[in-house]
Amino acid sequence: MTTSSHPRPARTEPRTARGTVAVTNGYVVPVSAPPIENGTVLVEDGVITAVGRDVTVPDGARVVDAAGRWVLPGFVESHAHMGVHEEGEGWAGNDTNEMTNPNGAAFRAIDAIYVEDEGFRDALAGGVTTAVVKPGSGNPIGGQTVAIKTWGGRTVDEQVIREAVSVKSALGENPKRVYGDKKQTPSTRLGVAQVIRAAFVDAQNYAAKRDAAEAKGEPFDRDLTKETLARVLAGELFWDQHTHRADDIATALRLADEFGYRLVVNHGTDGAAIADVLAERDVPVIFGPMLTSRSKVELRDRDIATLGVLARAGVRVAITTDHPVVPINFLVHQASFAVKEGLDRETALAALTVNPASFLELDDRVGALAPGLDGDVVIWSDDPLDVTSRAEHVFITGTEVYRWDEAANDGRGTGHVTERATRFTA
Repeated sequence: MTTSSHPRPARTEPRTARGTVAVTNGYVVPVSAPPIENGTVLVEDGVITAVGRDVTVPDGARVVDAAGRWVLPGFVESHAHMGVHEEGEGWAGNDTNEMTNPNGAAFRAIDAIYVEDEGFRDALAGGVTTAVVKPGSGNPIGGQTVAIKTWGGRTVDEQVIREAVSVKSALGENPKRVYGDKKQTPSTRLGVAQVIRAAFVDAQNYAAKRDAAEAKGEPFDRDLTKETLARVLAGELFWDQHTHRADDIATALRLADEFGYRLVVNHGTDGAAIADVLAERDVPVIFGPMLTSRSKVELRDRDIATLGVLARAGVRVAITTDHPVVPINFLVHQASFAVKEGLDRETALAALTVNPASFLELDDRVGALAPGLDGDVVIWSDDPLDVTSRAEHVFITGTEVYRWDEAANDGRGTGHVTERATRFTA
């Protein structure tokens, strides 16, 4: 697990129906520990209390027999736009980018999430129980991200795991195109870097004046944009850097060195070219999306095999669909393709679970099957890296939110989501 000098927020408790659930007789893959044949996962009041072969199941517990099935933690999608980029809604449901200000540090993804976006239901079908929802990459500084459960709240606030995880930033083609079309700065890579650098200098000056005023007991005018960046400088928030080309990744490293913030590379398409540098600096990479065309110049070297190259070099990696760029329920399929192209299968499962949870500091809640973590448990029909496998039961904090009915639909099967009217306590 990662360590930080900053205390983590208190556990939030989504108001879903609670009880005791025991998943028994399964091939349990905790990810953070070796697999367990004929294992049991016990969840009590939303939290995992036991994982192992010899687990005592309390009287009155709901018992789910997972014989012949694989049991894993819910997957973590570490870079998604579900809820802020609604599917099938066109411009009316697209709140991904506020492209009116190159410095959007004060913008917050949580303020635009529509919890009934169909992407949340798709997430459950793909075994994804946690998502870090981010603003888009149209601005050099796009705004604050939020980590949420993919189901379970009357409002999105009741799905929150961590209200502010990071600040999204973008280098490369996207911001230079957006503002270049407007004939304003930034229209080049030079300009994009300058916008970011100037914003951090302003935040440093702001923090110094704020601290001096506080020491003297004097009033001080707040600035939400500079306050957010001051939190990045203080190490409270990560810096999620959208970047594809190796030269842009180098710029991301340069800026991180200059200002001392905690960098996470998002996409890293050309990361193989400097994999040794990323590993040496222990900069993690959220890689993907993989199942796309080479839709722009900076994607011309896109290769699924790059993920394996990064991992073998020692880079900590996660996998993203960038939903809705690739449907979120295909997250596990991207891992399967990466294994086909050389990624170690254990690393592939870690890239869907413990890795993103660790390097975004969500690992006190999610990412593994271990006592004390949230009861986010998924029963798969078989090895989830087999593309013919499917999620059959999905639990979030011990509440079943999705199940696959094999006999329905004239034997073709269908998935059932536990909808809002039935998933809350009285």
